[in-house]
Amino acid sequence: MNGGVDHCAGYKEWVAVCDALGEGRQHVLLRKGGIHEGREGFSFRQERFLLFPTRFHAQAQVRAPAPLPVKAGEWEVGEEVPISIWCEALWARTLTDWEQVVALEPYHVWTEDLVRERFDCGELQQIHCALVRVFRLPEPVSLTYGKNYGGCRTWVELPLAPPRDLEPVTNDSDFEVVRKAIEEIVKGAPGLPDRENGQKS
Repeated sequence: MNGGVDHCAGYKEWVAVCDALGEGRQHVLLRKGGIHEGREGFSFRQERFLLFPTRFHAQAQVRAPAPLPVKAGEWEVGEEVPISIWCEALWARTLTDWEQVVALEPYHVWTEDLVRERFDCGELQQIHCALVRVFRLPEPVSLTYGKNYGGCRTWVELPLAPPRDLEPVTNDSDFEVVRKAIEEIVKGAPGLPDRENGQKS
């Protein structure tokens, strides 16, 4: 990667969740949308993106093997933000069946209470779900935090080139097992075309 004129999308996510994704303990992203997402609301409009770790919100609401030493408060302007994870969204769907959402618990680290809160928030009981293939960068990079990365929104533009020649966190055979299990759970939910094979999901 380099810091030249290239840019790529950044997806803001709790640092505790970024850690889980980078360790192979999480395989889906669930999102309702932030208050600054715009009139059209949130969508998984990017297929490939870097994770931008945040320290905002109550990150104690994750299920973890040990207590999470999360520093209170969001990044301060001028602090260095570590960037180390690349994701590819294979598909995205909107889940309106709470039982489907509950069944996804083995594939993420959020607490059920938090997911339910997000599911119920707003006029519609629903949550957006994306299956992601996760890759670690060969060498982590740092970005200086600025006001342009703040606010309750998901997507930010990062002045970094898309990485190349990455090794996935989860090997192909294990990920295939996970993919099939998740797709069986969300079967029938409205969504986008499967970005791996171009077929409707």
